[in-house]
Amino acid sequence: MSFVEYSDFIQDGDVAILYLSHNNVMPVKVQQGAQTQTRYGVIRHSTDLIGQRYGSKVTCSKGWFHVLHPTPELWTVALPHRTQILYTTDIAFITMMLELKPGSIVCESGTGSGSLSHAILRTIAPTGHLHTVEFHQQRAEKVAEEFKEHRVDHLVTVRNQDVCKDGFGVTGVADAVFLDIPSPWDAVGHAKVAMKKHGGRLCSFSPCIEQVQKTCEALQDQGFEDISTTEVLLREHDVRTVSLPLPDFGPDPETTEEATPAAAPNHASITLKTTTLPREMPGHTGYLTFATKPRT
Repeated sequence: MSFVEYSDFIQDGDVAILYLSHNNVMPVKVQQGAQTQTRYGVIRHSTDLIGQRYGSKVTCSKGWFHVLHPTPELWTVALPHRTQILYTTDIAFITMMLELKPGSIVCESGTGSGSLSHAILRTIAPTGHLHTVEFHQQRAEKVAEEFKEHRVDHLVTVRNQDVCKDGFGVTGVADAVFLDIPSPWDAVGHAKVAMKKHGGRLCSFSPCIEQVQKTCEALQDQGFEDISTTEVLLREHDVRTVSLPLPDFGPDPETTEEATPAAAPNHASITLKTTTLPREMPGHTGYLTFATKPRT
């Protein structure tokens, strides 16, 4: 099992994703002889998981669930939150706008809970590398442990330091830089140092527009080009079935009055599916500011 390579069967030591319901997804470390308690009953790893094919339906005493191969998307909804995280809506846009591909070298700060990090690692595998910086020591240690557990540690270097003071620990290697810190303008200079001389892309995530303004000023001062800010809003539609009455346009004008029988009430209707928008929508996550380092 690896987050960047697919395996057919569950093995001892794997991290599997238990899909209990649409809103109940949980990770589990598979271990010989271990048990996991769920709302549907106990899961015995030795008999219920090990040796089973990923995607299998597992029956418990009170119900059933599917066991899935881990992916960055599933990890985003199942991971233990140590910080606020980025979700797939923003992650997909970030990886596209940073022009990431297999072999890319990426610098990231801060690592946080590792939601974006796993998506970056899958995109840049098998020959790329992620240099990620986390200010908080315990979070840095925990995410480094998870990378090793998920068998992607050969693709990532975790540093516990202040990126605004000490930078990313690399010079002239990065194809892209991502910033998710309270004062990204203080790290723009270090980001420029970490990026390759031939140019590269930078993205900064900030929840407040005042942060965006100061970051854009710093990017301009450092000579970055193509500076733009985008807000990605996800709007879900609820599907429901409705019954609509057919319109009654009255009697046919070509029919004589003598030939028209007594009109009966017309209650004809049609049933169809439609969509409605939610009355409340938690739309804002943050502003994504992108810029390009000029070729030198």
